[in-house]
Amino acid sequence: QVQVAESGGGLVQAGGSLRLSCEVSGRTFNRDDMGWYRQAPGKKREFVAAMSWSGSIINYHGNVKGRFTISRDNAKNTVYLQMNNLKPEDKAVYFCVVDPPLAPNSTYVPSAELWGQGTAVTVSS
Repeated sequence: QVQVAESGGGLVQAGGSLRLSCEVSGRTFNRDDMGWYRQAPGKKREFVAAMSWSGSIINYHGNVKGRFTISRDNAKNTVYLQMNNLKPEDKAVYFCVVDPPLAPNSTYVPSAELWGQGTAVTVSS
């Protein structure tokens, strides 16, 4: 049974930084592609970043490219999202997901058990 647990959300001022973490259990993590999505109030969930199991493929949504960095530590079964220069429009609940599509514009949606519960990020102006 897969478990996906995010942490690291919180309140930060515009221009500040946060690092989200996501620990996965019940999977062969070092063979799983991993990703982050977010959902802002009143909006659809959107792709943020994804990384292949090998780390050789990394993609970002255009709105976060250059500010956010996805990384992973296979020894800890953990994927990270370093978020720098945060903007008020980055406010959202951020979700970690196992086996995401690596392409930002894919319509594939992983099944429900592969998603974490989300961690809230609030950016004050």
